[in-house]
Amino acid sequence: MANKYIDINTLKFLLYKVHNLKSVLEQPRFLDYDEGSVELFLNATKDFSDKELFPFFKPMDENPAHYKDGEIIVHPQVREYMKKGGEMGLISALFDYDLGGLQMPSMVVTAAAYIQETANNQLPGYIGLTLGAAELIIHFGNTELKETFIPKMLSGKWGGTMCLTEPQAGSSLSDIITTATPDGESYNIAGQKIFISGGDYQGAENIVHLVLARIKGAPLGTKGISLFVVPKNRPDTQGGLVSNDVITIADFEKMGQKGYCTTHLSFGDKNDCKGWLVGEANQGLKYMFLMMNGARIGVGRGAAAIAMAAYQTSLAYAKERPQGRALSSTGKKDVSEKQTLIINHPDVKRMLLLQKVVVEGALSLILLSAKYQDLSVTHPEESERKKYMYLLEMITPVAKTYPSEMGALAVSNGLQVLGGYGFCTDFILQQYYRDIRIFSIYEGTTGIQSLDLLGRKVTMDHGKALQLLSEEIITAIKAASEYEDLLSYANLLKSKLGLVQEVLGFLMPFAQQGDYKRYLSDATVFMEFFGNILIGWLWLDMASHAKKALHEKDTQYSEDFYLGKIHAMKFYYKYELPKTTSLSEILLNKEVLTVDADTKIFD
Repeated sequence: MANKYIDINTLKFLLYKVHNLKSVLEQPRFLDYDEGSVELFLNATKDFSDKELFPFFKPMDENPAHYKDGEIIVHPQVREYMKKGGEMGLISALFDYDLGGLQMPSMVVTAAAYIQETANNQLPGYIGLTLGAAELIIHFGNTELKETFIPKMLSGKWGGTMCLTEPQAGSSLSDIITTATPDGESYNIAGQKIFISGGDYQGAENIVHLVLARIKGAPLGTKGISLFVVPKNRPDTQGGLVSNDVITIADFEKMGQKGYCTTHLSFGDKNDCKGWLVGEANQGLKYMFLMMNGARIGVGRGAAAIAMAAYQTSLAYAKERPQGRALSSTGKKDVSEKQTLIINHPDVKRMLLLQKVVVEGALSLILLSAKYQDLSVTHPEESERKKYMYLLEMITPVAKTYPSEMGALAVSNGLQVLGGYGFCTDFILQQYYRDIRIFSIYEGTTGIQSLDLLGRKVTMDHGKALQLLSEEIITAIKAASEYEDLLSYANLLKSKLGLVQEVLGFLMPFAQQGDYKRYLSDATVFMEFFGNILIGWLWLDMASHAKKALHEKDTQYSEDFYLGKIHAMKFYYKYELPKTTSLSEILLNKEVLTVDADTKIFD
């Protein structure tokens, strides 16, 4: 089987053609870049991934991160990747020139991260969390914090993490009890954090933890949470490092992503753990969530990347594996014929097409999210920045959830293509299947994302974000309607927008009457319903661009490439979009079975 883990042509088609990277490069912040320089960067990232990521994907699973003698043992490639990734600018790419960054658009950085994650979904997390931690310090930290920590984090010499979850609190951050006691210019930190990805590993010179903690006397709940920089080793007055009383208790042994360590940390066991306040007291959760859009999109991107790699693997297998004979129109098989390749069987084509529409639809959604992120920050007109921020807020929960949930289904279908071999460790599909399962849990579970979508984003500013998103979808419908053979699909999508209004028309009165338990009781069903329609929109948009390329005789990609996009859109509209009808029936059903159901029903 070929070691192809990404369809680079589809990535570039979406980046340059469908989502028009040029419109972002035209912003003043990015004038140093053009499509040529972006192409060089992405090609270099692909070469880097071929050499430094993909060869270590299976070995990292076979030799997982583990706890031994007070530290986490990881594959030696982790340190090499941090070092070489730092040298390439993979950590600093987003940041300003004066911070040592490359000042690249989020769209480009997202595409580069996606390439890496398709090659090896375990390694990029170490860089991703370092980038995220550095971003928090840059945005909200004082000059001293920036000068002390940022250069070594962006170079890859020091890692970074975000420490939110605690044993007794889980996702309920209002219940965290890690404390911060003032001690001159710093604070004494005490408490424990769990599920800290990249939290510690053998050979790391330093790990810079961004820790949520409660200053003594702070208000209860989320309003009393502050954010602190708490390094594993703190700088001393001589320019060296001394232990900062951050102890690694254990590493969680996971079913997947085994090369990506997940630690249990204890702070201040010896009363000598120092932390430095980031920004203002009691604003920690606000700061963390200002960065959460990027983190959630990053999770969706990682899931989309795993699904892409699994699709490429199962597609290659289907093109090589002979098995059975083609069924004739009479329903009989000629056993004297040679066996046919399994890709010729209709049900295998169905499974491959399902993977294709999920994988490429998810990638389109991720790149669109990155585009909205760029324009919400860099567009010269305030009204446009606000518009793109609304759009970003509206699609972020879906960008995290759809690739995670449907990506897992896609990988499952990829494994099914291999039959019994898919279940065996000799083939890599089982690893992709194990790896992707965590993504619907990372950075807020599907249930939490669904509450955010229906409870906050749909109702935001009296439905302003939803209105703007609907206008974007209508624009795509109008463009597709220009092509006669896309008109019926455009009309179908238009009817689905009407179905969204019908569902919200039924649900919204519950919110208006203050019955939020009822309003949100089927939020996860609404997420599936809404996400399905958004991907339908993106597929119609892809088909329109493919149709345009065919009409203009654009030879950048082959005719088969463009026809493949149109065929995949048709598949989505036949096999996936109709599911919104049954989902709407659930949402419009007046019977309530989960809100006040007696727990005795589970006895």
